[in-house]
Amino acid sequence: MKTMAKVLMPIGDATEVLDTMYPFFRLPEDGFQVVVSGPEARLYHMVQHERPPGWDITQETPGYHLKAEIAFRDVDPTEFAGLFVSGGRAPEYLRYDKVLLEITKHFFEEAKPVAAVCHGIEILTASNVIRGRTVTTVAKCKMDAEQGGARYVDEPCVVDGNLVTARTWHDNTPFLKAFVEMLKKMTR
Repeated sequence: MKTMAKVLMPIGDATEVLDTMYPFFRLPEDGFQVVVSGPEARLYHMVQHERPPGWDITQETPGYHLKAEIAFRDVDPTEFAGLFVSGGRAPEYLRYDKVLLEITKHFFEEAKPVAAVCHGIEILTASNVIRGRTVTTVAKCKMDAEQGGARYVDEPCVVDGNLVTARTWHDNTPFLKAFVEMLKKMTR
């Protein structure tokens, strides 16, 4: 029996539910094992983000829970075919985790597929891996992308080399389609 190629999914408290759960269930449908990691191997509290009519900013409500099976410090990035970086507020503090930043750099140094949605761009910027790239993200993170040296475009899904980015979970269909195609090419 062939083992499934693994995709690393770093999360933390306040990871966005739809940014995370859609790929969590979607990637195994194409034969990829999702390994959830966090600052610690424990249960994390996710949140739902929605912009109600008339609001200028997203409203955050409690979401589901998801367990990280491995702590960042125990991750061997060489065991993974790809990296999926979710959004939500978690990247605001995960971007300070030096171990996660080194893990992220590995995927770019080895040209492995990387997917980032919404606030996930903050982790990529902190890792200094998007300089010179074209990316998309949620509009309120445009500055984060540009501070990382990337060119921001407002499109549902952008592929630049080994990197695929999306604005929000609303773009999950083209986003995951592109990421799965990248993973399949890498693991053939």
